[in-house]
Amino acid sequence: MRSLSRLDHVIGHIDNVLRTLSPKAASAQRESPAKHLEEATLTEQEQQHSAGLMRINHTGEVCAQALYQGQSVTAKLPNIRQAMIEAAEEEIDHLVWCEQRLEELNSRTSLLNPAFYAMSYTVGALAGALGDKWSLGFVAATENQVCKHLEEHLKSLPEQDARSRSVLSLMHEDELKHATTALEAGGVVFPGWFQKGMTVMSKVMTKSTYRI
Repeated sequence: MRSLSRLDHVIGHIDNVLRTLSPKAASAQRESPAKHLEEATLTEQEQQHSAGLMRINHTGEVCAQALYQGQSVTAKLPNIRQAMIEAAEEEIDHLVWCEQRLEELNSRTSLLNPAFYAMSYTVGALAGALGDKWSLGFVAATENQVCKHLEEHLKSLPEQDARSRSVLSLMHEDELKHATTALEAGGVVFPGWFQKGMTVMSKVMTKSTYRI
């Protein structure tokens, strides 16, 4: 089996961008946890709220894809680079599930996704360039932020919206695992002030993508 050339890696990254940002371009390896649950009867306001929360989480998965791809470019150790690529593949399930749920709610993904992808890719590449322990630490910190958002959304969802709740619950389980794995692989724990800064930045994303 031949080793991948620089051109192969470039093509792979372009393919990931297209799969992430193009509607229905990505395929999940696992079926959605909502597949066998009945659709709830929601008021128009409840439906719009559920859609807003799912749109936020879809954009979060777009950012995760970009972050992991950016880190894989600059990661120093081959095993860390491969771990970033594998993590991005696992996150594709979440991306697809959120997109499917948005369609069921008669809504769409965020128009701001390309901009957030570009920013996250840059941040990921910079984190990877600092060194693998910092790159892994950034993954853990990011996943912890995602878990906090998911916990808030699970509380905020309309009680009867079991389909959205099942998706977010499994996403929370996966994200928590990714954070733990990153720390166990040698990631550093970032200081509190840095994590607070990440919280402020994440709120910019959540506020803007809820409706746009």
